[in-house]
Amino acid sequence: MFDVGVANYLTKKTIEMLRGADAGAAFEHYILMELIAYKNLNKKRFDIRYWRTKTGLEVDFILGDGEVAIEVKISRQVEKQDFKGLIAFCEEHLPKAAYVISQDARTRLIEIDEHIKITVLPWKIFIEQLWDGKIF
Repeated sequence: MFDVGVANYLTKKTIEMLRGADAGAAFEHYILMELIAYKNLNKKRFDIRYWRTKTGLEVDFILGDGEVAIEVKISRQVEKQDFKGLIAFCEEHLPKAAYVISQDARTRLIEIDEHIKITVLPWKIFIEQLWDGKIF
């Protein structure tokens, strides 16, 4: 099922019961729905895609022609190992912005090197910035 909320309702899973991959999928789905709603309600014309290498590195959302890369993590504090796919994408495509959306308590800027900077955003701040037109 595309809507994880409906799937969880049908399987009688409450939000408090979600853990691990189920919680991550629900959180990722929520961010996707916000991206789609923002795009459509504001009549924006950009693609929302997924990126994955043959070796399994991935990035959850690529906006436009690779201008913005977004990785979604359910973690309360992301670590550098959570950035592997995002770093690989940035090395190959040099997006204008790269984000990790999580449950972190504060915004952080992670400088991988002089060309790659990744912004860790708490999800509520990401949603505010998205709707303010600051993400794309």
